[in-house]
Amino acid sequence: MQLTRAADYGIRAMVYLAGLPPDSRASLAELARAAEAPEPFLTKVLQRVVASGLIASQRGPSGGFQLNCAAAEISLLDVVEAIEGPIQLNLCTGNYSGAPLCDRQSWCAAHLVLQQAQAKLREVLAGATLEALARESSQRLAVIRSTAVTKIPTNGNDFESSL
Repeated sequence: MQLTRAADYGIRAMVYLAGLPPDSRASLAELARAAEAPEPFLTKVLQRVVASGLIASQRGPSGGFQLNCAAAEISLLDVVEAIEGPIQLNLCTGNYSGAPLCDRQSWCAAHLVLQQAQAKLREVLAGATLEALARESSQRLAVIRSTAVTKIPTNGNDFESSL
């Protein structure tokens, strides 16, 4: 199983928003740069996140996107499901209006394993808040920036390069 590009970009944008000061907004262009995503595609992704209520968007010169609640209250599971819909590893792990989608659930041992895997995945994603991810990303980036200054020779000229 692999998250889609939409979920990947959405996660990056949401972690970026979580790293901003409270009540701050980021423009689409700023989020696209931070997420390394094409603006038109990110627009579609962010529309899903806005529809979920996790973020708000405001038009105009001082507009942009901002979190609708504290970053500590938004989990990675919330973000992924806002973009992808409910996590379902396999058809057999879901149901439709309370009825199982797979007639083999009552006896298939694979169903039990897939159900456990899905529950663990949801648990891990639910335990990761945007606040924690933004803080850890910022700390890791600071370490990389502090150690990444190197001398690179080019045509007899040295120059400093950093991330």
